[in-house]
Amino acid sequence: MISPSDPQAGPVVELHDVSQFYGKFQALRNVSFQVQPGAIGLVGQNGAGKSTLLKLLLGLIRPSSGRGTVLGYDLVRERSRLRGLMGFMPEAESLIPGVRGVDLVALAGELCGMPRRQALRRAHEVLSYLDLDEARYRRCEDYSVGMKQRLKLAAALVHDPPLLLLDEPTAGLDPNGRDGMLRLLHAIAIRHGKSLILSTHLLGEIDRICEQVIIVDKGAILGVGKIGELRRHWRNRFLMRWRGDGERLLSALQAGGVTVPSRPRADEAFIEIPEDWSPRTVFELSLRHETTVSDLIPDNEDLSQLYHRLVGTAATARPTGAAAAAKDGTSTNGRPQ
Repeated sequence: MISPSDPQAGPVVELHDVSQFYGKFQALRNVSFQVQPGAIGLVGQNGAGKSTLLKLLLGLIRPSSGRGTVLGYDLVRERSRLRGLMGFMPEAESLIPGVRGVDLVALAGELCGMPRRQALRRAHEVLSYLDLDEARYRRCEDYSVGMKQRLKLAAALVHDPPLLLLDEPTAGLDPNGRDGMLRLLHAIAIRHGKSLILSTHLLGEIDRICEQVIIVDKGAILGVGKIGELRRHWRNRFLMRWRGDGERLLSALQAGGVTVPSRPRADEAFIEIPEDWSPRTVFELSLRHETTVSDLIPDNEDLSQLYHRLVGTAATARPTGAAAAAKDGTSTNGRPQ
């Protein structure tokens, strides 16, 4: 059983000008953002800085510069206290061969400060909640891929933390396993009120269970906030579907100033209507050309389009060549100036 978390007052994570260096390589660049409690997606390509950001939040590394809080606690000064308030599900297998599932989960609870008896009791409860009760006494290496993922989730949940950090939680799962994992995470966030940060390169997973998103690229934050507020809304762009002679209707629309950027199927097209038009004008034209418009859906940017727009804009604005070297304080041969 998972206990509902008390609502967190204020941001669940807040960072100010955080940078992280590994030698001369800068993994994070002056990162500043805040996110509110709830389900949060962390999106970026490999090497974008997602793993470094998770390590900072977990207190595994100290920021090279900057400051921040998690659940209201200082990221550096109070990191030992923070570890008991977060659960982490790593992408790596991180299981101990020869150890039974229930003992592994109980050990995770003990490492978070729980007494042995309480940790063992909680391990049984969480494994039952995740439908692993019949496999609790099996050795970890005997679990299937899907069961191993749920076992890692159990280890992250055993101490009932208000915040979960999840690194590629559906890695290696088949479609049914992925769907089951996402349903579990959605229930944990919505029904039990846990905040979670889901790091993944699969944008569909973010769109399915997260309300907020953090988009990171080359160590910089490109966008952060509620997904609906970050998406671009096109007031005059629609997805139109029809029954009948669509070619005649499209020709009439284009003659009136409508543009047709693309046609996903034979019976549908994206249209952009002039500023002085309303959707009613489209329906009036369809009646004149004996074509039934079955759908006229406002076209809003999806998460994939949002991500690629922000990454593309950042790439265009990013200095290159000698300008980039000068900005970073190096010469074009890579030596410090």
